[in-house]
Amino acid sequence: MKVSLHYTLKDKMQVFHVHAHQLSYHFLRRQLSYHLQRNLSGKVSHDDKACNASDGVYQRNGKTNNQKPKYVLVDVNSWSNVVILNRPSALNSLNRDMVDHLRKIYKKWESDPAVLFVMIKGNGGTFCSGSDLLSIYHDITQGKMIACRRFFKSLYKFAFLLSTYSKPHVAILDGITMGGGTGVSIPGTFRVVSDNTVFSIPQICCGFHPDAGASFYLSRLPGHLGEYLALTGEKLNGYEMLEYGLATHLTPSTDIAALMKYLGALVSDDRLTTALSRFTGRFIPSRNRIAGRLETIDKCFGLETVEEIICALEREVKKGGHWVTSALGRLKQVSPLMLKVSLKSIREGRNQTLEQCLVREYRTTLHCISKDVSNDFIEGLRARLVDKDSSPKWHPPSLEAVTKDMVDHYFSPIEKSQAELQL
Repeated sequence: MKVSLHYTLKDKMQVFHVHAHQLSYHFLRRQLSYHLQRNLSGKVSHDDKACNASDGVYQRNGKTNNQKPKYVLVDVNSWSNVVILNRPSALNSLNRDMVDHLRKIYKKWESDPAVLFVMIKGNGGTFCSGSDLLSIYHDITQGKMIACRRFFKSLYKFAFLLSTYSKPHVAILDGITMGGGTGVSIPGTFRVVSDNTVFSIPQICCGFHPDAGASFYLSRLPGHLGEYLALTGEKLNGYEMLEYGLATHLTPSTDIAALMKYLGALVSDDRLTTALSRFTGRFIPSRNRIAGRLETIDKCFGLETVEEIICALEREVKKGGHWVTSALGRLKQVSPLMLKVSLKSIREGRNQTLEQCLVREYRTTLHCISKDVSNDFIEGLRARLVDKDSSPKWHPPSLEAVTKDMVDHYFSPIEKSQAELQL
């Protein structure tokens, strides 16, 4: 027989329903003490659904007292907090303020004994489409290089913070999960995907490179799948993410709300894995399109150079296969220079830690935005997002014109005036 114990905190009149068979007397006293401290110190309760805007956390309705919309929201449960990315009109793309706020509140919660675990999700049917590339384009073209560097530094630092976070972290990747959005989710403890999840590292399409830790986790995928995804920007669905280790759990999108509600009611983080399994055991038909491609992917993308990869794909095209034709077409459309830079990045990442990858990626990023070798990043953004003519003029224009020195420069130490990334 289950016996419910009811405790009321005088200041907030908050009632806890705790099953006696779940919690020991001493654990219960400790948890109530933490929660009492949380309320007496002025922290928000579950009913308030808001935190002080000066802490970088905003009211659940998306507005502060001055009615300005905010892009990072927080739901506060009894023993966990939920971060909500709230830019649905921009597919929850990350800007400087959002990343700075994420770092600030995550650091604060890590030392807060009343927060047992943290969750993150996106509003509007999308998790996160990546970095706000349009803002980055305007920063670079307007000479706001300090602001641009600050964004990438903050993003990479958050990815590292997430990888070393001392508390369980659950990312709900329901919908689009691309580019920088993977950097604020993949390094965490749990990644829950759904039948609506669309994963991609599409930076190559804009004359950029796989960043925010992508060279680390892509390089650890089976065979040479990482090279294939990095050089083509190909998408994966939720089932494929689970199959290849990018996700830890798969659940129907229709169950996400119930899962979040159930997790929010947990009073102990040691039941988190069991709770996730409860909602991810339902059958979802396999939609693994990649499995049948792996042999050809390894044969082609395991070759040493981009030129050899393209030649191998051209031979495979003659054997038939729509996906091979598509992959070959993409390789011939994107920046020749960034193809070689990205391939080297994945290969180096295979023998590096996440910390080393992030430091190296930051170097490459600064070389991209400084345009000291090529203007391809800006040109790619112009063609894709600004003029939208889909006709970028890459420099150099061909693989043959890309020298080894050009590629190596993107991995070289940055100028003394621009400090290296410190993690």
